[in-house]
Amino acid sequence: MSHLDLTACKKRKRGERVFSFKTFGENGYPIEFDGSFLENVKALLELGQPESSSCIGVPCWSFELEINRQPPLHVLLYVIEEPIEASLSRHCKHCLYVGWGQHLICNKKYHFFLLSKDITPASLIFNGDSVDANPVKVKLNLVEAHGHTMHGVFHSNGFGHLMCINGLESGSDLPGFQIMDFWDRLCTGLKARKVSLNDVSYKRGMELRLLHGLAYGEPWFGRWGYRFCRGSFGVTLPMYKKAIEAIQGMPLTLLVHHLGNSSHDVLLIFSRYQSLSDRTLVSLGDLFHFMLELMTRVPKSNFIDSYYSQSFLLETACRWSPKRVEMATRVIIEVLKRAEFRWISRQEVRDAARAYIGDTGLLDFVLKSLGNHVVGKYLVRRSLNPVTKVLEYCLEDVSKASVESEGSVASSSNLRTGSKITRAQLMKDMFCVYKHTFKEHELGSHTHISDNVSLMARIILDSRYLIKEYNGDLPSKLELGLGGKFKLFCTVLLRDSVRCEWKTTLMPPYECIVLKENATVNELKVKVERTFRELYWGLKSFVAESIVNLNTSGLETVFGLVEVGRRLVLEGSVRDQGSTARDVYECGADGGRVVDCACGTKEDDGERMIACAVCEVWQHTWCVQIPNSEEVPGIFICKRCEQVIMVLPSLP
Repeated sequence: MSHLDLTACKKRKRGERVFSFKTFGENGYPIEFDGSFLENVKALLELGQPESSSCIGVPCWSFELEINRQPPLHVLLYVIEEPIEASLSRHCKHCLYVGWGQHLICNKKYHFFLLSKDITPASLIFNGDSVDANPVKVKLNLVEAHGHTMHGVFHSNGFGHLMCINGLESGSDLPGFQIMDFWDRLCTGLKARKVSLNDVSYKRGMELRLLHGLAYGEPWFGRWGYRFCRGSFGVTLPMYKKAIEAIQGMPLTLLVHHLGNSSHDVLLIFSRYQSLSDRTLVSLGDLFHFMLELMTRVPKSNFIDSYYSQSFLLETACRWSPKRVEMATRVIIEVLKRAEFRWISRQEVRDAARAYIGDTGLLDFVLKSLGNHVVGKYLVRRSLNPVTKVLEYCLEDVSKASVESEGSVASSSNLRTGSKITRAQLMKDMFCVYKHTFKEHELGSHTHISDNVSLMARIILDSRYLIKEYNGDLPSKLELGLGGKFKLFCTVLLRDSVRCEWKTTLMPPYECIVLKENATVNELKVKVERTFRELYWGLKSFVAESIVNLNTSGLETVFGLVEVGRRLVLEGSVRDQGSTARDVYECGADGGRVVDCACGTKEDDGERMIACAVCEVWQHTWCVQIPNSEEVPGIFICKRCEQVIMVLPSLP
């Protein structure tokens, strides 16, 4: 058995460097980020700790990052260099989903990880002993594992994808905003070009893109400059903007009228927060904006946090961190609260909690420790049922104090003097309004208002793909550098033999080429060939043949022909005659796929699709009335082909 040994940097040798988490990636720390993306990555990795026993030759480095000095808190950043030969798939589906299918396949990917506590070196073991083991097909366990505190991947040309972040609610020592700050600094410092993400983030059962869209008119990731890229099911940017405006501006009075008999609780919530605010809350957007702003000022030490005390665990040896134990305790308490103070079996509690906590050992430990202990304002009772001989649990409310005495919000400029509310009450109220506005109507009768709310919410939820452009534009003017060197920005144009079949031919991004003052055109061609061969899988045999719109001989001096900082396009061909568009471009075999769905989608957007057995046109399964809960049928005929078949004369 072989495995990636990630323990090497957990015990650093004296003198080895520990980096500051809060400034890592800033310009000048830990390096001067003054090159191209690939050059910056290589320079950064020179400071990393090489990890031993890399997975079948896949290089890995680690960095120890200090979050706090007192109390000491460190996190490990791992970087894996994944050659395209070792990838499970040569093509990147994430590029395809955000509209980058016309990008050339890069030779390497760089994965940046902040590992979760659940991922240990032992979990990364793979079968590599067999002499028949194919390195190309070996699964890189670290790359494929889920639940990282952070996982981002860059292609070697500077385009990247943020795969996931998991903050405090997922058991991390870091809140989500600090992880995003770190990722944003990293992208900026390395000079990434563009980075995409698929926003499926939740907060206590509420979709963040809907919650923050209501409150701020943008997704949570918008705080770091991530903007709408493309939507699923034909959603466009104008549709998204109109949906945000419509749902933000919904009058609260109209919502109360729409909710009818179920509006009593919601009406009380509206009144409560109107009394807290010194401004009139007119719309749904006003209410959620006020509630989220209020959340940032509620002391964290009130009952929702302090009531989940772990004093009952102090006398027991525990291999899990306090934060993970606290999270499991929260989940179990919520499960018991949903039982409405009834006795329920241990197995029922365990099964319900497993939907949120995958570590069954942790659940067993907490269930055993919780029995007959006070947690917050609840006594967790445990008893053996005399009939079934099964352990059962229930909650008993032992609090004496009123909700108002359990914690309060300090007065501020937009809070009325003397107003008080707990963090628990605030979160409960927010979820109540969210549920009644966006969830309850799904089970009830349909009205004009509920249908409009559902449509607007669906548009926002289908706007999952976001992009931030970090270093897209090139400098407009560059002067002659030191040492008699100057810079040009060059790209390449492939001849017809390997042009992408499904799009007009697009050139790869310009790369900065540094030349000596007396460099010739032939030397420029060699430098461009070397640069683009190193970057792109399909250009390993690329030969530059001419400069577009510039008639020159190979021996002429470049500096006399073009000005410093000019953009040049070099046309050439790939000498490997076996190369096709599917070998060169990220779209791969899907480049020839025809997508024409009733919702307006013309390209693969990552949603489940099915192809017609007759015309071979792809459509969303949802749009052709196949529920997500059902399997995709083996044979499907679209309505257009079905109508044609119906009018055909029957065979004798």
